[in-house]
Formats: sequence, C-alpha cells, structure tokens
Amino acid sequence: MTNQTDIKKLAQQMAGSMNSFDDIKDFQKQLMQSFIDTALEAEMEDHLGYPKHEKADKPNKRNGHTKKTVRSDTGELEISTPRDRDGAFEPTLVRKHQTRISGLDDKIIFHYRHSLPSCASGKCLPDTC
Repeated sequence: MTNQTDIKKLAQQMAGSMNSFDDIKDFQKQLMQSFIDTALEAEMEDHLGYPKHEKADKPNKRNGHTKKTVRSDTGELEISTPRDRDGAFEPTLVRKHQTRISGLDDKIIFHYRHSLPSCASGKCLPDTC
C-alpha cells in the first residue's frame, strides 16, 4: 500500500509539470480513470479465478472490454469495463448501466485509510459493496 512518503515523492515529481489548477484537475481525472480500470481488471481476475494473459482450461474467458463514459466528482471519465464470454461478470465498483459515480473519491479514501482490499470486514460506507 502507498504510504505518505510515496505520495509526497509523486507530488514532487508531478509539481514540475503542473502549471495551473486545471492541470491538477486533469491529473486527478487521469488518476481516477487509471484506478477504476485497474480495479475493474482485479474484479474480473477474481471472477474468473486466473490473472490476465494466463492460460486457463476454464470455459469462461475474457472477451475484450466495453468503453463507457461515467460522470464523477472529477468530471466525465471514459472507463474500460472488461467482459467475459458468458456475460456473467457483474462489476461492483461501477455496475452495469451505471452512469454516475458520485462519492467515489470518498469511498476510495475510506478503503485506503482502512487498508481494506474489499468489503469483507463489514466496515464499508453505505453503497460501497
């Protein structure tokens, strides 16, 4: 998990390329998109039971991605939701047909602060599971 020192180093690296508040907002948006895409891939890995690019003898496999635009606290984000051949994958972070993800920033911070990889501990905020 990222600690305060790592966050400070990242901030120092990025400070040189940030010239305005809009640059900071754009970086935040890119970071959010990257986080969501990575989390959705992790959900797919958990759903299928094997990592991406690994051969598996299971009948259900990855079947590309679906691009979708969602509105968030940081603006519109274009995310890439993975699909499986059976169509059984039900993402939990950004559900199917969901177009708004307000409050996601708070949910991410909550899970980061409590070092929870999932909601298994029962300490989730409402609507995070």
